[in-house]
Order: sequence, then structure tokens, then C-alpha cells
Amino acid sequence: MSLPTILLSHPLPPEWIASLAGRVRLLTGPAEPPGFSGELLAHLDVAEGILCLLTDRVDEALLARAPRLRVVSNMAVGVDNIDIPACTRRGIPVGHTPGVLTDATADLTMAILLSAARRLPESARDARQGRWGTWSPTGWLGADLRGATLGIVGMGKIGRAVAERARGFGLRLLYSNPAPRPEVEAALGAEYVPLEALLRRSDFVSLHCPLNPRTRGLIDEAALRAMKPGAILVNAARGPVVDSAALVRALTEGWIAAAALDVTDPEPLPPEHPLYALPNCLIVPHIGSATHGARRRMAEIACENLLAGLAGKRLPHCVNPQVFGDV
Repeated sequence: MSLPTILLSHPLPPEWIASLAGRVRLLTGPAEPPGFSGELLAHLDVAEGILCLLTDRVDEALLARAPRLRVVSNMAVGVDNIDIPACTRRGIPVGHTPGVLTDATADLTMAILLSAARRLPESARDARQGRWGTWSPTGWLGADLRGATLGIVGMGKIGRAVAERARGFGLRLLYSNPAPRPEVEAALGAEYVPLEALLRRSDFVSLHCPLNPRTRGLIDEAALRAMKPGAILVNAARGPVVDSAALVRALTEGWIAAAALDVTDPEPLPPEHPLYALPNCLIVPHIGSATHGARRRMAEIACENLLAGLAGKRLPHCVNPQVFGDV
């Protein structure tokens, strides 16, 4: 019996996907650029499974070319790159990798928050470029964390992990979420508030919401103007949650003090983008889950989801369980 054909959008270390060996016919695209290569797309007519990254769009047009497709496995928590309703209509389960990257992303969030608060990129650059003349009582002054207020937009697993870390720094916690999380309030002393109040009261605003029609452009000009002039915006969610053009103006004109971004819109952000020229904007290349352990486990879970779908079984981590008759 022939092995099922699987399209892997980009290469992964063999040890990460060892569970697929001898069980599938694996066709792999090139490392660059993002998205599915034309060569790989030529095999859609025989593909029974897709293992993709968050940079790969699985839409109606692609699905229409894949009549034998039985499962889509995304090596990411978010699935905004996949047309979930279109997959569901076709009875195709979609897998993702929740939980495993929670700690890594929360750690990165605190790292870039601290870096922006204490102006680390700016001061390190000045030191390298000879602008460190002597110790100065007013040089490179940053923001205090203890006693300040952190507003978390999206109190899911990552948002809660950030809150747990932030409490250790003595930050007061506000959060905005589609629904209150009483267990988080009891455990961490976080206060549930509407987004407008969170923006107005927070010294730091950290984004951890999924990207969907409700959250796309959530942090727009009005939201940025509602923040404190000394506030710092942190985005470790998805780039399009923030209006990039409005953020440039906010940082240039002093509506807010600084931003720290792990994600951008567009992504990757082209080198000539004006955000790079701003000393009060820290940008890192979407490395929230970039630890050896987190990325390997993400790949392993993606393989587990893929193999379950090929076997006609329920996926361990399924975005659209209704394809299995679940409500």
C-alpha cells in the first residue's frame, strides 16, 4: 500500500519530525521564501495532509486544488493563516500547537518589556558608538516597574503566564478579555476592565489576543491616543492587531513613550520601514517561541495532529472539532 503524500511547507530538523519516518511520503518546500512554493503546490492534487507554518496561507483557492486532503496541521498556536470555515465545510480537521510555547512567549514578552522600559537597545547602541562619556545622573532614564500598572489584552494561557511573571516585578495587573476570568483574578489579583479603561490606566500594555475580525486593527489611532504619554506598548500576539501607520505617528509625536514588538504588520517588516528608524521602538523577528525545547515540541505536536488526521482519528489539538461531530 502506498504511503500518504504530505506537503511540508518548509524544512524542519529531521529529529523534530522523526515520527513521520516510514509512515508518509514527505514532500518538502524550500526554506525561503514564506508560503508554499510553486513546486510544492504542483502536488496538491495528490496531497492527503499539509504540515504548515504560520507564514503559509491555507485558503479556499488552495483547498479547491487538494481534493484528497484529509488534515491540515499548523505548527503554531494561532490559525489566522488558515480558512477554518472552508476546512470545516470540507470535513478537514485543522490541528495547532497550544500550550507548549506559553512559557517561551511569556518569557520573551517580559524580556522585550524590560528592554524597552530600561532603554537597553538605545543605551547599548550609544555605548558602542562612543556616546558614553561618563556616568550621568540623568542619562538613559527608564521606567520603573514596581508599582506601575500592566494592562494585558487577552487573558489566555500566554496572557496569564505574563501576569504571573509580572507580579514578581511588583506590577499591578489589569486585563481585558472577551469574558472575565475569576480564577485569574483570585490567583493573581488582576482587575478585569474594559479595553478603554485599560489603555487609559496602564503604564505598560501587553497584547496577547488572537488575530480575528474583532481584533484586527484593535490598537488603532484612537487606542494609541487613549494611552498615557509615558506608556509602553508590547505586542507578542499578531502584527495586524496594531495599526502600524498609527504606531509610527504615536512614537514620533509622543502619544506614547515606546513600543516593543515581536510581531509586525507586514511581517517580515522591510528594512526601510520607518519603525526601524525610531529609537523608542524595539523590534525582534517573531521569536516568542524561539527556544530549542518549544520549537521542537511544536513540531512534534504538529506531527501527532497530522498522523491522527491521516488515521481518521480525533486530533490531540483540533481547532474545528465539529468535523468529528463535536459541538
